[in-house]
Amino acid sequence: MNPILIEIGPISIYWYSLTMLFAILVGSYIFLSSAKKKGYDEKFLSNLIFYGIIFGIIGARLYYVIFNLDYYLKDPIQIIEIWNGGLAIHGAIIGGAIWFIYYCKKNKKSFLKIFDLTAPALILSQAIGRWGNFFNAEAHGPEVAKETLESLNIPSFIIDGMNIGGKYYHPTFYYESIWNLIGFVVLIILRKKLKLKTGQLTGIYFMWYSVIRFFIESLRTDSLML
Repeated sequence: MNPILIEIGPISIYWYSLTMLFAILVGSYIFLSSAKKKGYDEKFLSNLIFYGIIFGIIGARLYYVIFNLDYYLKDPIQIIEIWNGGLAIHGAIIGGAIWFIYYCKKNKKSFLKIFDLTAPALILSQAIGRWGNFFNAEAHGPEVAKETLESLNIPSFIIDGMNIGGKYYHPTFYYESIWNLIGFVVLIILRKKLKLKTGQLTGIYFMWYSVIRFFIESLRTDSLML
């Protein structure tokens, strides 16, 4: 799998970047649509999203760097070289949440209500964003027989993409993406069908996502764990 979508002179556009951009746009659209229906001001929402993305990227990078601190201390300039890879979704969530809490308190809004509106959009964005790992041939699981992958009814193009250096690997990005997509549907249904208390949908999101990460991290060969 070629990670580069197109090259224009010295400029390279990567599939990973395009995937992340698409995930952000889709998530932002869903969040805005839901929040506007609840009567939130568009300026408030725009600032919330814009700076939330920035803080999310910073948080994602810092989280990754902290877990690989020995490596980055040898050459600190690499810390800001985000284009070379190294982002972690948990850091993005933490960074974005810090901004959301601050900005909501500043504008006297309930950050838990905002989190509830964010949860479905976020998990769908994660489902889309995981495909960036496919294009980069990263964040995969251990080596596995091709026949095993075929027995799991995994699409052939994914199996072919997991052929890295002549060996096949578990497409953990795919497992997580499917789980997150199902989670998006579950959260939307629960929000429509049940009278949930403020913060409960956020709690369900964290539980749902934590379940898959518990199993995924035991498979991935590049886990960030304490």
